[in-house]
Amino acid sequence: MEKLEIRFLLNGKEVGMAVDPEMTLLNLLREELFLTGTKEGCSSGECGACTVLMDGIAVNSCLVLAPQINGAEIITIEALEQDGKLDRLQQSFIDHHAVQCGFCTPGMLMSAKALLLKNPHPTQEEIKIALSGNLCRCTGYQNIIAAVEGAIDNDAV
Repeated sequence: MEKLEIRFLLNGKEVGMAVDPEMTLLNLLREELFLTGTKEGCSSGECGACTVLMDGIAVNSCLVLAPQINGAEIITIEALEQDGKLDRLQQSFIDHHAVQCGFCTPGMLMSAKALLLKNPHPTQEEIKIALSGNLCRCTGYQNIIAAVEGAIDNDAV
């Protein structure tokens, strides 16, 4: 099968490469670009473990074909920490004990990040809706919701 040339922005850096037209974004990230923070759970869009941001929107990377990201901006969990400083969401997850086994955490963080980028002051119901595509078997969700609430920037206008 002939590879396709794509160009995209990944965590702030321009990337150009040839990809198999049937490769998923998840496999591209993990197997070709060695960004293993994005987790493979169900491979069918049901669990949310593979959530990344595509042009600011939370997407299941297991459902996106690599050629579809041509011209897009992709942000993965690896981009949240900057210069050795955790993102406000990451710190809040720690502070609120929202991490158990950690498998779902990258997807939860990316879904929450997408929400806060769109709506810096979401209600608890909006947080629940934003996280509804992410499954966790360990925490019971209360601490995760509290962590997202704790990351809301009350100083933002």
